[in-house]
Amino acid sequence: MSADYRLPVAGEMVESAEVDEVTNPYNGELVGRVPLASEEQREAAVAAAVEAFEETRALSRAQRAQICHEIAVGIGKRQRELAETLALECGKPIQAAQVEVDRAVGVFVMAAEEAKRLGGEIIPIDVVPWAEGYTAQYHRFPIGPVLAIVPFNFPLNLAGHKLAPCIAAGCSMVMKPPQQAPITVLKLAEIAYEAGLPPKAFSVLHSTVEVAEPMVRDDRFKLLSFTGSATVGWHLKSIAGKKRVVLELGGNAGAIIHSDADLDWAVARVAAGGYGYAGQSCISVQRVLIQRSVFDDFCDKLIKRAAELKVGDPLAEDTDVGPLIEQLHAERVMNWIAEAENGGARVLSGNRRDGALVWPTVLADTTFEMKVECEEIFGPVVTVRPYDDFKAAVKIVNDSVYGLQSGIFTHDIRLIDYAYRNLDVGGVIINEMPTFRIDNWPYGGVKNSGLGREGVKHSAEEMTEMKMLVVNRRH
Repeated sequence: MSADYRLPVAGEMVESAEVDEVTNPYNGELVGRVPLASEEQREAAVAAAVEAFEETRALSRAQRAQICHEIAVGIGKRQRELAETLALECGKPIQAAQVEVDRAVGVFVMAAEEAKRLGGEIIPIDVVPWAEGYTAQYHRFPIGPVLAIVPFNFPLNLAGHKLAPCIAAGCSMVMKPPQQAPITVLKLAEIAYEAGLPPKAFSVLHSTVEVAEPMVRDDRFKLLSFTGSATVGWHLKSIAGKKRVVLELGGNAGAIIHSDADLDWAVARVAAGGYGYAGQSCISVQRVLIQRSVFDDFCDKLIKRAAELKVGDPLAEDTDVGPLIEQLHAERVMNWIAEAENGGARVLSGNRRDGALVWPTVLADTTFEMKVECEEIFGPVVTVRPYDDFKAAVKIVNDSVYGLQSGIFTHDIRLIDYAYRNLDVGGVIINEMPTFRIDNWPYGGVKNSGLGREGVKHSAEEMTEMKMLVVNRRH
């Protein structure tokens, strides 16, 4: 059943002359109507964030921690509702949606803890004769209003990864939710206000790009935190001016399967990482390199596993693979598969579409020039190729403009060490899919995959400035 929503802007719940209809990507049914913010509402949100910063920066660590704790409790109380909202507006299978809600609870629990830890350090500066008699220390102070832009694929947890450290650091925020799936963020805002977050400290501005982009240029924001495509992210950085920028962007993650790996485990994790949420994750498994001696066995098992996955209604408890966010994305994925076939690739399984649904696909005999290899497909497609030399496999994984995470399946400590030292990525995951992430580690990539690191502690530090205090004790 659909509903009409209002936007929380500058401490008020507002409507707008223009309304966006949010539809279910699985069946096209209306999920809700959400106002599109006007330029005047944008200005009100930014001005409120500047005003509210004076309040948030004055909150004690205990107060910040308590707000984060109460948000975690509030999310937990609405767990099923939020999971169903994710399934309806994003097409995320309900089981995966419930995991996302659980993760979001954890993010705010971590933020409550980090709010108490954000401190400083005593610096021993009497290391030179002219500093004898002086003491020095630094503390972290909130940086100022933060602009956050959230993608559709994890709208609750990634919104949490921006809002939670923002509260812990003592900053205010304006958030642009994903165009296709804004309702989950609106519900998060409700929970945040009920938890005691000052309403003016957090505005949600559902808007067109034309209305939102001037905020990126606005010097009243001191930090931009963006998660999304590499093309958009690097463009936003180019116009962001002097503000600090944190970018979490895309990838075409590689996994290497060595002959000594637990093959059944590797197949299960590659399938989970490549086909979970229809491959719509920046660390989705896309390129798989398998040592030649186990290549045929691995492929047979992966084809069998892919065929076993249930594709369909995201609200069904047994659905493994739901729809892509829009039909045009499903069409693009199928076009890329067709281009690869025309270039000599073989389809081992899948290559079927029904509306926004795309069946789990395995491609062999691909080359790096093909889009399914060199671009981020953001769909349920995995390519497989054999290798003879492990170092050559590492080089193939590195032969990409992206560098987010890689998965290595082996028990050989020498190969693990080589991969860790030589892979040009932000994270090397051993005997696990590159799609694996825990919310407290410094997550991010290199090359086109991003700038800076997320993870509650590291995001909170990005949202602070270090300020020195030096005391001359002799005068």
